[in-house]
Amino acid sequence: MAADTSTAVRAVEFDAVEELGFDVERLARVREAIVADIDGERCHGVSMIVARHGKVVLDITEGFADKAAGRTLQSDAVFATMSVAKQFTNVLALSLVERGLLKLHAPVAELIPGFGNLGKEKVNLFHLLTHTSGILSAIPPVHPEVLMNIDKLVEYACRLPLESQPGERVNYSILLGHSVIAAQCLAADGRGRSYAQMLREDVFEPLGMIDTSLGPRDDLTDRLCPVKVSYKDIPALLPPEAVEGLGNLLATPGCEIPGGGCITTVQDVHRFAEMLRRGGELNGARLLSPAMIDFCTQNHTGELRNILFDMWTGTRNWTVYPANIGVGFFMRGEGNIPGLFSVMNSPRTFGGFGAGSTGFTVDPEKDLTLAFMSTGLMEDSYHFERVGVMANHVLAAMTK
Repeated sequence: MAADTSTAVRAVEFDAVEELGFDVERLARVREAIVADIDGERCHGVSMIVARHGKVVLDITEGFADKAAGRTLQSDAVFATMSVAKQFTNVLALSLVERGLLKLHAPVAELIPGFGNLGKEKVNLFHLLTHTSGILSAIPPVHPEVLMNIDKLVEYACRLPLESQPGERVNYSILLGHSVIAAQCLAADGRGRSYAQMLREDVFEPLGMIDTSLGPRDDLTDRLCPVKVSYKDIPALLPPEAVEGLGNLLATPGCEIPGGGCITTVQDVHRFAEMLRRGGELNGARLLSPAMIDFCTQNHTGELRNILFDMWTGTRNWTVYPANIGVGFFMRGEGNIPGLFSVMNSPRTFGGFGAGSTGFTVDPEKDLTLAFMSTGLMEDSYHFERVGVMANHVLAAMTK
């Protein structure tokens, strides 16, 4: 059963919600769906914030931080971001593009000379941000000490051939691609900072994301939710033991995995989404320009499918659909497509997701943001559907 929910939906005035264009009774379906997932043991807990025009209309926390221990999920809980960390790295890289320190079209080898071999000579930052580089898609089969270390993992990447030619296919790189992006950021910055320090000083602190870090932080560990899965005995991109093993790795001191190694709160993900909704600025801190966000939030992969998700055409009997990837973000696009977005979201809606548990979306036409964090990871395709259902409920409650 779900935990006590008497304070789960924090105070948002009904009149204010209606003024922002929502039917209060219809909006209540979001919480009902969340509780049904927890009671049905499809996940363990959920924190979710929805805002329109920058004003919060839903702030929900339900269920457990650690179900096995009976620990209730609190509103200030700290979660493993999983792949939402990619969007933090993407924004940092794009900010360096705006400053002229990185170039989307320039080969990676200009900054990392050892990378320019075995067919990787033409791979550039644009390819990495759109998952069209041809670099290894799967989690690299290396010792954890290598996986957690950007320099060592990029050295490993330099010795690998490509899986496909740059621009030829979309094949989502789970971890390796973003370690290469991070190495480019560090080389372009040239100040000898660690990558965790660079993210903190250039992204998290300016946005007031005070409870977010790359790798564990002593003052956050007491609130950190363990990475546990809620599924078993079903086909999955990663088996439960691999997901939970990765979760343990993320809690290791000194861990720097730019593709998935951040910890954060739903409030901080909400702030990040709001920065993007506002055209790259929040509370006077500008990370990106509206022009850059406009360029990045278009479908840059055309009709190419995401090969990593091919298994779902068999395990879920889904039809093949376009990857719809922008420069660093997933896009809603057109048509009846499963995933992170509702079919009622506008086509330019964009966002990011993390394995079985996290995600955020920004709908610029409806001026709407959604931040979602959960415990008890679902298999990825069910997580995609789940967040899409939550977005459906939100959009179906909109009256203007």
